[in-house]
Amino acid sequence: MKKVAISACLLGEKCRYDATDNRDEALLKKLQDMDIIPFCPEDAAFGTPRPTMDLVRTKEGDRAFSNVSGEDLSAPVITYATAFFESHPELDLFIGKDRSPSCGVCSARVYDEEKNLLSSKEPGLMAKEAIKRKIHCIDAEDFRGSV
Repeated sequence: MKKVAISACLLGEKCRYDATDNRDEALLKKLQDMDIIPFCPEDAAFGTPRPTMDLVRTKEGDRAFSNVSGEDLSAPVITYATAFFESHPELDLFIGKDRSPSCGVCSARVYDEEKNLLSSKEPGLMAKEAIKRKIHCIDAEDFRGSV
């Protein structure tokens, strides 16, 4: 059975920054014969609800900063991602929530330090870790249209 890591909000967990979900019935139907492993690095690190964050390109690379405090929130997300993938080495697929600064595979927005948009086609922090580990990765909206 195919093992699929998927953003928990897509399964209906109310773990988005505003305590809502992105439940996707069409996506869930396509995954019904797969072993589903949910994840949410932001909920695990910061709880729900929480302030939003954006990816900012810095000298150290793309980092996630709180839109309220300006604090660099990258470390807890990366720590979660590393632990998640180490505890699930057998994953066949990673499905991230499109446009998420953590989970977006090729749709996260990255800004410069003055908040000018540089790109809207980047991986989020957790997706970047999945890509680095050579796990097949896809944004939810792309997966929906591909299967």
